[in-house]
Amino acid sequence: MRIDHHGARDGVTGSCHQLYIDQNNSLLIDCGLFQGGEAGNGNSGDRHRIDFDISSVRALIATHVHIDHVGRIPWLLAAGFNEPIICSQPSAKLLPLVLEDAFKLGISRDRSLVKRYLKQIESRTLALPYKQWFSLIDTPEHTVQIRLQRAGHILGSAYVEVNISQPGIKSGTRIVFSGDLGASHTPLLPAPRPPYRADILVMESTYGDRNHENRARRKHRLKAAIYRALHNNGTVLVPAFSIGRTQELLYELEELRDDELPVILDSPLASKFTDAYRELKPFWDDEAHARLKQGRKPLAFDTLLTVDSHHEHLKMVHHLSRSGRPAIVIAGSGMCNAGRIVNYLKAMLGDERHDVLFVGYQAEGTPGRVIQQYGPQGGWVELDNERFTIRARVETIGGYSAHADQQGLVNFVKGIKHKPREIRLVHGDKGAKQALKEALVLAGMNNAEFTL
Repeated sequence: MRIDHHGARDGVTGSCHQLYIDQNNSLLIDCGLFQGGEAGNGNSGDRHRIDFDISSVRALIATHVHIDHVGRIPWLLAAGFNEPIICSQPSAKLLPLVLEDAFKLGISRDRSLVKRYLKQIESRTLALPYKQWFSLIDTPEHTVQIRLQRAGHILGSAYVEVNISQPGIKSGTRIVFSGDLGASHTPLLPAPRPPYRADILVMESTYGDRNHENRARRKHRLKAAIYRALHNNGTVLVPAFSIGRTQELLYELEELRDDELPVILDSPLASKFTDAYRELKPFWDDEAHARLKQGRKPLAFDTLLTVDSHHEHLKMVHHLSRSGRPAIVIAGSGMCNAGRIVNYLKAMLGDERHDVLFVGYQAEGTPGRVIQQYGPQGGWVELDNERFTIRARVETIGGYSAHADQQGLVNFVKGIKHKPREIRLVHGDKGAKQALKEALVLAGMNNAEFTL
């Protein structure tokens, strides 16, 4: 038995891990796109090509539907993969939306090809309920079962327990793949609970070197940004990922909003996901259900405006950059490397009335990282091969990350009753992995073997 990593080993994108049960049987945990500097210099097509042997793969298990975890599925299918795609029930509803968008951006916009591709995805998808064991391989040599547990990252996210048993060995081996773990105070979602047992733990480390602001502090800072926009007659630009972060922000803004301040959701894909989130209310947490019982509309409040067509988008950019009408704009992409946020940034970065508010991780090599790093110093960023001076206020609210922070990750491991003998830290920069290892050793995991 061994684990090969085909992504997210030395960075935070392209998650793809292959668990070999034996020479002839393996499982693939995620198959995501590389993004930012990790995608390579103009060779992203080559980087996304499936360059490893998939003949032994018996199933792909998707921990959640973020593009850096499922975006390489078109290339996987093109390589001949024809086994099940296993995910949670909410993820099964969200997955076609993500993969349709990825297919159109990376492969083809031909309607017949897109339709055929989505039909292929639908026929392969196997949706599992949380907390139930599912037998995947049952031979005289091995019995392999998997179980999905709520990870609290985005709706539908899961960590994966894999139990491998052999004749004559009573307990077998338990391998846990964390996927992306959520913060304990993530809106709409219950916090992840650690597994009872993990012999080998493959765990993300995105924020392994820092802790987030608490929920009260981040709400205070979001409210301050709202009042600044009203005072300055400016726009708060929030580059947000279409799924997860956008819905969490809307949930918080429903509580904090000022009736004079419109919240503009300028992302057709984010609007689709928000509609899907509304349909998936049974998977919301207790706090969200309490709001619903009070007659509130966390994801559909009165001052929420959606922008669909590209023509309407360009009109909105022009209107907000010229009119002095205060507003909050949530637009993709989250790292400012594509999408409608780029037009807002080009129109508004040079105006000090406006704010750019980052609420998520900005990968190395992305325009978002450049704005985040050099904006407070009055630097510049290159967008569509043109330099733009940054005069707008630039802020980061770390507490809105959908990822657990260092303390959350440590608590997850500490909560495992039967502790892992081996911990593999993935999905993190080198410094984050090293810092998390040191924190785990201090927390009592000094007997575990670490792989960074």
